[in-house]
Amino acid sequence: MKKSNFFSAKRITGISILLALVIVLQAVGGTISIGAVQLNFTLIPIVLGAILYGSFIGAFLGFACGIVVLIQVIMGTVPFYVLIWTNDPVVTTLTCIVKTTVAGFVSGLLFKWISGKNGLVAVFVASGIVPVINTALFIVGCLFMNSVGDMAGEQNVLVFILVGIVTFNFFIELAINLIVAPSVHRVIGIVDGTKRKKVD
Repeated sequence: MKKSNFFSAKRITGISILLALVIVLQAVGGTISIGAVQLNFTLIPIVLGAILYGSFIGAFLGFACGIVVLIQVIMGTVPFYVLIWTNDPVVTTLTCIVKTTVAGFVSGLLFKWISGKNGLVAVFVASGIVPVINTALFIVGCLFMNSVGDMAGEQNVLVFILVGIVTFNFFIELAINLIVAPSVHRVIGIVDGTKRKKVD
């Protein structure tokens, strides 16, 4: 990437749009539930940022998402969030911020690495790795909270994490990312009149 293009108007505009999408989708759509499933489209702009602008922008968008999630946790918009925040605010804060930041960063790295060999595979891998890392780090964060078991019953919390988060939310997020993110990326490529195989 040429330094002269790093702060180009087109690049700044694109990143700003994705940042706005992250904030709006997480603030509005991040709390929409259908039964036991929470539909979360917030990971899509994180993936797109990582694909189009590189791993550091992916991490930046993930960090922004984590801040919004943390605010929602503190405000108590989801009952389970109230439980983990009350139990361990420090680990909860780190978990909220780190999980999507790392996910966005790794997504960009994998796309850059794989795109030289196969652009289509790179898009799908970059799209799929974000919900994988996001969910995995969330579960790790929960397991680090010492007294969650004492507050809600260790078995109940473990069942909630494995069934509620992994079985439902994880696979829904994975499906959404694998279907929507590559489609949107292709549309962007058509509009630009280019095929983006590598990070600019």
